[in-house]
Amino acid sequence: MKTLLLARHAKSDWGDASLADHDRPLNDRGRRDAPLMARRLLDEGIHLARIVSSTAVRARTTAAEYAAAQGVEVVQEPLLYAASARSILAAASRLPDEAEVAMLVGHNPGMQDAVAELTGAFVEFPTCAVAECLVDVDSWAELIEGSGRLVQLRTPAGRSAR
Repeated sequence: MKTLLLARHAKSDWGDASLADHDRPLNDRGRRDAPLMARRLLDEGIHLARIVSSTAVRARTTAAEYAAAQGVEVVQEPLLYAASARSILAAASRLPDEAEVAMLVGHNPGMQDAVAELTGAFVEFPTCAVAECLVDVDSWAELIEGSGRLVQLRTPAGRSAR
């Protein structure tokens, strides 16, 4: 059994129209929410062995907050930028097996769709939300559609769905 956390980046800043989408930073709310969510996971006993992030600035910055709280490094994965659910689950299937608990940080609608494909649960996925999914596999390579169960969806507003 493995635990996969699928995380959407924190709220981004749309204030500079000259920036490419990939280069948008977090806004004030995002800079506030990301460390709070990172601390919340740690306080709830979630210990990440691996964090993989989209290369977009807003995702990398969000992932860096989780990494700082957890004391792990972030691995950047270009395929997570604007990824489909299938691409996200393919990235998860390439995680190292020694990582029992791992997080992917990316974007919507891909993250929301990945939760649905993996667990069959359809959830609203606001910015900085984290879906905790138990995956009934011994190796990440065995991960397939429907092999997971949504344990909890955490949001910065404190709402949780089970």
